[in-house]
Parts: sequence; C-alpha cells; structure tokens
Amino acid sequence: MPQRRVVTGRSQEPRQRFAEELRLLRAERGVSLRKLAEDVGWDPSQFGKLENGHTLGGPEVVEALDLYYGTPGLLLTLWELAIADPSQFKEQYRRYMRLEAEALSLWHYGGGTVHGLLQAPRYARELLAAGGSSGVELDRQVDARAGRRTVLDKDAAPSFRAILSEAVLRTSMRDAEGWREQLEHLVEMGQRLNVTIQVLPFGRGLHGLMDTAVTFLRMPEGHAVAWAENDLRGELVEEASRVERLHRTYDEVRDLALNPAESLTFIVRMLEEAPCEPST
Repeated sequence: MPQRRVVTGRSQEPRQRFAEELRLLRAERGVSLRKLAEDVGWDPSQFGKLENGHTLGGPEVVEALDLYYGTPGLLLTLWELAIADPSQFKEQYRRYMRLEAEALSLWHYGGGTVHGLLQAPRYARELLAAGGSSGVELDRQVDARAGRRTVLDKDAAPSFRAILSEAVLRTSMRDAEGWREQLEHLVEMGQRLNVTIQVLPFGRGLHGLMDTAVTFLRMPEGHAVAWAENDLRGELVEEASRVERLHRTYDEVRDLALNPAESLTFIVRMLEEAPCEPST
C-alpha cells in the first residue's frame, strides 16, 4: 500500500502561501523586521506588507530574500505563482485572464486607457486608484496587473497588437514623471519583436469602436474569443459570428491607424512634449 503524502497544513492559496513562507523563514532565522531590513537593504515596512499579504513586491526584493534565507529559487517560484493567480482579479475578469494567459496572439483597440499588458507600474496604480481602489485592495490590484504583464515576457510569448486612440496618449497622468515612464515604456514595448503598437490619430473619422475597447484572443485550438467593454460593463464574447463581426470592425479601425513605425515616431514626439517634474 503506497505511503500517504504528508499534508503540511499550509495555505493552498498562492498569495497567502507566499506570505506564510516569508513569516516562517524569518521566524526560523530569529530576526526582527528591522534586522531583516538592515541585512537585506529594504525598508522594514516593505517586509511587513509582504508578510501580511498586503503586497507581493517585485522580483528584486524576492531574489534578495531567497539569497538571504538560503532558499535558491523557492521564494521566487512562490512569488511567480502568486502574482499570476487569476483569483486576484474580480470575478467577471477571471475567465478572460485564464484565456489571456493561454492565447497564442492578441489584438487590442483602446480608446481611453493603455491596455493592462502595456501599463507601467505608476500608470497602473493611478488608473486603479481613479477607479476607486485604495489601501490594501489597491496594492493587490497593482500586483495583479503586474502579474498580467508577464504574459509578454514568458518563453514563446504571444504576439500582441495594440491600436491606441490618440486620446489615450493625450490623457496624461497627474504624476508627470510617471507619465513619462509610461510613454517610455510604450516606446520600449513597441520595439519588441512580438509587440506591435499603432496609433489612431484624431481626424481619421468616426468608426465602429468609438465607445468600445476590445481585445481578441486566438486560442491554441484555433478559435478566437473577444473581451469587449465600455464604461459600464465588460463581456467575454465567444459566439463565433459575434467575434467575427467585431473583428471586421477592428480591421477597419486598423486600416485607419498609423503604421507601426509612424506610431512609434508619434509616441516619441509625445514623450518630447511631456512635462517634467519641476526641479527642487
């Protein structure tokens, strides 16, 4: 008779398990948060938030903790599982998130904001805060948004085409330096082999996606699905005929947009015009 597996009693929820492991490792080392911060080189409050599950932090601090505790790769693996966990997203987005992680290619049109896969950290935080998130919930959503961005960094990453209305690039952030960071990030992403960014300038006329942001996903089985949303609601569209109608409209919008090279030039010009933080 096979031996029964030992049940650790530890959390099976990725985010909680990551925080739990951090607390256990520090307890085994017998150090305070302040001593940990002195040894590793980060603010004590950062480690407190990590151990409470209020934030997941970034890969740099997690790698530093792996080195400090002598757990090569363990914490980074737990962090990757936590940050990619679809349960961090609101219920209506979860199925879409799972499909996004599996897609072979993605096509997007956005008329108001930068797509989540192209958002720099400070842009994501300001956007989510404007939507009403705050405190611990805001930290969680920012972490979840960062997890989404890893889709374009993985091995065999999908190809991604994003068409951005000029309105997206004219709606700057309150944080001037954060806005420059976002524009620089778009330029950097647009130079990747698997990413294509196009800009739809003002003056190209009315079109069928004026009030709708849409993302199409081509799945490994060959079919495509679409996520369409407006100010009030989002919907996962899976019926083939509806996806096809949306895609024809998307193609018409793409034909109106600048080509990729012209679009990058446009974004660089926006970056040159972007305000800088006043010197002190």
